[in-house]
Amino acid sequence: MVKSYLKYEHSKTFGLVTSPSSNVVWSADENAPTTTTRSTGAGRGIVSADEEVLCWDLKKGELLGRWKDRDCNAEVTTIAQSKTDPEIYAVGYSDGSIRLWDSRIATIVISFNGHRSGITVLAFDKSGVRLASGSQDTDIIVWDLVAEVGLFRLRGHKNQITGLHFLHPPHHNININLVDGEADGNELASNDHAGFLLTTSKEALVKIWDLASQHCIETHGTQTNGECWSMGVSPEGDACITAGNDGELKFWSIDLQGLSAISLQLDDGPGTRYLHDRGMLYRQGKDRTSEVSFHPRSGYVAAHGSDKAVEIWRVRTAIEVQKTLARKRKRRREKALAEGTEDGERIQESLDIEGKAGGISSAEISEVIVPYVIVRTSGKVKSVDWASSQTRKSIPLLVATTNNQLEVYSVSATREEKKLKKDDIPEYDRSYSVDMPGHRTDVRSLALSSDDRMLASASNGSLKVWNVKTQNCIRTLECGYALCSSFLPGDKIVVVGNRNGELELFDIASSTLIDTVKAHEGPVWTLHVHPDGKSVITGSADKSAKSWNFNIVKEEIPGTKRTTPRLKLVHTRTLKVADDILSLRYSPDARLLAVALLDNTVKVFFVDSLKLFLNLYGHKLPVLNMDISFDSKLIVTCSADKNVRIWGLDFGDCHKALFAHHDSIMQVAFIPHNQDGNGHHFFSASKDRIIKYWDGDKFEQIQKLQGHHGEIWAIAVSRTGEFLVSASHDKSIRIWHQSDEQIFLEEEREKELEELYENTLTTSLEQDETGEEKSEVTAAGKQTFETLVAGEKIAEALEIGIADLEIIKEWNLAKVTKSNIAPPERNPIFLAYGNISAEAQVLNVVQKIKAAALQDALLVLPFEKVTSLFIFLRIWVERQWNMPLTCRVLFFMLKTHHRQIVASKMMRQMLDAIRGEIRKALQQQKDQMGFNLAALKFVGNQLRDKATKNYVDEDLWEEEEKSKKGGKKRAFVDLA
Repeated sequence: MVKSYLKYEHSKTFGLVTSPSSNVVWSADENAPTTTTRSTGAGRGIVSADEEVLCWDLKKGELLGRWKDRDCNAEVTTIAQSKTDPEIYAVGYSDGSIRLWDSRIATIVISFNGHRSGITVLAFDKSGVRLASGSQDTDIIVWDLVAEVGLFRLRGHKNQITGLHFLHPPHHNININLVDGEADGNELASNDHAGFLLTTSKEALVKIWDLASQHCIETHGTQTNGECWSMGVSPEGDACITAGNDGELKFWSIDLQGLSAISLQLDDGPGTRYLHDRGMLYRQGKDRTSEVSFHPRSGYVAAHGSDKAVEIWRVRTAIEVQKTLARKRKRRREKALAEGTEDGERIQESLDIEGKAGGISSAEISEVIVPYVIVRTSGKVKSVDWASSQTRKSIPLLVATTNNQLEVYSVSATREEKKLKKDDIPEYDRSYSVDMPGHRTDVRSLALSSDDRMLASASNGSLKVWNVKTQNCIRTLECGYALCSSFLPGDKIVVVGNRNGELELFDIASSTLIDTVKAHEGPVWTLHVHPDGKSVITGSADKSAKSWNFNIVKEEIPGTKRTTPRLKLVHTRTLKVADDILSLRYSPDARLLAVALLDNTVKVFFVDSLKLFLNLYGHKLPVLNMDISFDSKLIVTCSADKNVRIWGLDFGDCHKALFAHHDSIMQVAFIPHNQDGNGHHFFSASKDRIIKYWDGDKFEQIQKLQGHHGEIWAIAVSRTGEFLVSASHDKSIRIWHQSDEQIFLEEEREKELEELYENTLTTSLEQDETGEEKSEVTAAGKQTFETLVAGEKIAEALEIGIADLEIIKEWNLAKVTKSNIAPPERNPIFLAYGNISAEAQVLNVVQKIKAAALQDALLVLPFEKVTSLFIFLRIWVERQWNMPLTCRVLFFMLKTHHRQIVASKMMRQMLDAIRGEIRKALQQQKDQMGFNLAALKFVGNQLRDKATKNYVDEDLWEEEEKSKKGGKKRAFVDLA
């Protein structure tokens, strides 16, 4: 009989506040997704957490929302918030896909897939109906969010895109009456212009693209040395800063008036420049500047590199700049007068002319933008975002750091140039932080309590205890650089071995460090509690293993005669070996002790006499971890040589050597019992980011557990074997639960082959035009496995549909002569859908395809199927079924196969028929829309009339009333 196994599935992720793969976005509380959550005033932080997006309450440190697409395991690389609807977020992923999330309902609104590699930057336009995306594949795609399609792909950059911003030039003398919809032709032309896109890339080029004509109108080199890493654009859109290496910031002014002239077709000619270099600024940090951000309302600019600081600059007002320039001119004039030479007189004349001209445009950029304050953070900065404040005295700044925390800093604001002393620096303080739900450094050790309710995770500097059921952090305790840990019997105390050779004992109930024992001279790499629960053994780099008994001693409470019981570790035995100890394990029957050494061997000793029993040779690199099965018959070892070896503990023979992973294997663990016959099944975790589940009897891989985005350092299997916990370099702790779903080894191998086939198929479809000259604008499509399947479905539906149309046509002809003829036998698919017609079935198939994938699916169709599709298009037009979709398919197919269609006589006749029908249908739709618009206008006018109120001055009204009551006397008026 074929053996089946129970599948392990990823169920929960915790321990991660923010991952350093993406930027952070601040959002106001009034946009909170639920009305039940009371506003705290600090706002929300929208951050990436591996493949998820998390929404944090910045004041309380609570998790408000978690957005995850089950079908996507790619890492989040960038987040952008819509300007029109603050609850819509565009999220870019490392596989080149983009998803639009509605934070109110935590669901995907639209998903796009057009890039070949990870998304680096996203930008919404002013109206919120277009989205621009830049990627590592050097392409920019502009997406239409209403039609849910890619408009076009812009190619011109030669390296990854680092900055995107839509430019909207102002249109003067435009006064469109929205109610009556009246505007002259020029006004409408300017308003309908698609706008401009400002882009930067790593190759140190900045470009302006005209989105109406879809071409690049201007290109500049940005930095003097190396790459351009980021771009910040001012809120008005009239200036931008590009940032590169060595702390270099270049300031550019944008000629919006000139761009406005282009949009009104009033271009001054090919020599016109719209981007003007205004000069350089230099950060104090000399590393590359990873982000530049203008404050949306106040005149501040934040810039940061990869160090623990955010530099804030202040934009001076026009009056302040003029004062500074006047002061400088005065000093130069005085100097010129003092010199009294001809040169001095010439300088004075030029200064007089400069003074009359005045203006900020003549000022150097270092006079306009001045350093304000450097905010020192507690971790290396990954991303910043400005938050809005209720007071004008301070400016809040949200900072996401690379060490898994969010911080909100409040910087004191000043808008006036005061005569401050040089030592006076604006104050700032850390208002809030979200750091409790995660470690600052990588978790190096995991330990589960005996009842599987608590999890201890130890890292460099902290030990955290978690509730496994709720994933809440119960305790946080300070410790040294932890390398190994374990719960002691009773689950009230955790012992931690650290790099300094110390053993630290922590009491969970009181959150205190009970004792620190200097156990070894070198790092304590491993420890294991004896199966009888009375002692613990530790292994260290000082080439010794020490056994420690648990003793309860009574200590006097200072100042009283009372005593209190206290746990002490008492050293009993020492085992000296020839090399550093990396791992050690007791066998469950307490008979044997296995010790892994740095010399690539594993030595097995008898526990009672500490005599050598077995020597296990075979690994080419040191054994990093090992485990012994429940029945003490098998030992599994893992090594830095990427192999797992299964040994028998009777004779020390190697049952099997498995090439298990593509990198060093950090830990292995058997399931601790044999209730379901899985006592010889074990897990292996590696630096290749994968956990594998193995059958130790059959030497077969049962399952791959993929999900981590960094090296896996530690795993822990529950006592029941129902779940597994893993910790990784990506700072996340994940729980993998055993489900009821059965898996078979053959099926798993087939699935792996299918996945491999899908991956190779999609990569082969990505036609990279390496030999040809790439055109600047192309279609924004990408063939994926989903679009291929959708295309095949359409082709299949067309084939069945055309055959069915023929059958029905013949039956109708036969029915003329024989009225009582039986209905023909149709394809079972039509009967399954309630005996629907062929044209309805084909339309259903097309309707089910996502709008974003439809065009790519239609490209899959061979030309012989196009004729069949046009037959159905004609029927749909005649019956006016789903006209927007019908028109979209029709126009796309005409555009794609234009030459072949024009050359075919049969197609020409069909197109003539479709043209006549489509004009009628579209005219009807136009009339209907006109009627609806008129009705809406009428309703709007009525509402406006009802809402109008007349306000009167009370005193004037009383006087008028009195004069009315008193009556008026007759008066004579001269009309001549």
